[in-house]
Amino acid sequence: MKDRKLAITHDHLFQIGGAERVLLEFHKIYPKSPIYTLICNKRSREFLSGCDIRTSYIQKIPLSTKLFKLFLTLMPKAWESFDFSEYDVILSSASAFAKGIVKPKNATHFCYCHTPTRYLWSDMEEYVDGLRVPGFLRSILINILENMKEWDYKKAQEVDYFIANSKFIAQRIKKYYNKESHVIYPPVDVENFYSDTKENYYILVSRLRPYKKIDLAIQAFNQLKLPLKIIGGGDINYYKSKAKNNIEFLGEIGDEEKFKYLSRAKAFIHPQEEDFGISLVEALASGCPVIAYKKGGALETMVDGKTGVFFEEQNWPSLAEAILDFNKMNFDHDFIKNHAQSFSKERFETEIANYINEKLNENRN
Repeated sequence: MKDRKLAITHDHLFQIGGAERVLLEFHKIYPKSPIYTLICNKRSREFLSGCDIRTSYIQKIPLSTKLFKLFLTLMPKAWESFDFSEYDVILSSASAFAKGIVKPKNATHFCYCHTPTRYLWSDMEEYVDGLRVPGFLRSILINILENMKEWDYKKAQEVDYFIANSKFIAQRIKKYYNKESHVIYPPVDVENFYSDTKENYYILVSRLRPYKKIDLAIQAFNQLKLPLKIIGGGDINYYKSKAKNNIEFLGEIGDEEKFKYLSRAKAFIHPQEEDFGISLVEALASGCPVIAYKKGGALETMVDGKTGVFFEEQNWPSLAEAILDFNKMNFDHDFIKNHAQSFSKERFETEIANYINEKLNENRN
């Protein structure tokens, strides 16, 4: 890599989640590489302090960092407007359109894919329903998304090497893009807090969005009347209106405080089908057993009966039954914490650097 110039792309920077923590690790591996993104808000700049962040023309539009979703139709062209002609390697961090660059003729494009764009491929109907648009706009929006799906597929074909964040996502990349991929699990902060003291509450850490199935957990805990703490930002007032007094919303909090809650919780609730599930692994690293929906990345990070339990059907009665079964079991918290060590940041940095170097050397030869 010494004689090659690398650029990093990332969909957008208006929130801090698992994808943004992957991006931070990319910057640690390639500290001299600029980060190209559509927009970046103040909080994200602080999170990525010291990074050379270059935004698109959407950033200059008034209120773009607050009303970002309204500029959906501008995003493909905004990505194509970036000039990458000076770079030999592009590393994109994509769950949407960051892979949609115009690649220089002799450059190599690696795409770390968090998921094929959900609202184009697997969750279009649910995405449109979640926007609560008037009926007459629904068909227009779906038509726009169908056109974007064609663009997304075309751009995926121009990627030289896909890296999937799980075997589950590798299958989706093959299904939707007809492309092979190499699996490298994302980095997780496994060196956090650990406590032998367990308190009588359950915990859920997630962005408060419909596809995260927060309502499912709320329904289960409303029925069971057990204490649940929910950490994460989003439509808090909407979910509070559905929750009883045994459910507490902590909002967005710092990592140190979050890990303290995780390390003392009785169990972590994971009701969604996740591509990988960084928060789930953070819980394991804190010695906290998990009650998870038996789909997606959880199948690759959990050991049923040892790091927690699964529930089969994605509905509140199935989750409630799993919680009751969980309460009859005992778990080795040291085993749970040690199991999470295989997802460390150091492992991620080594695997990414080795894979990129390997493929570049193959091309050179």
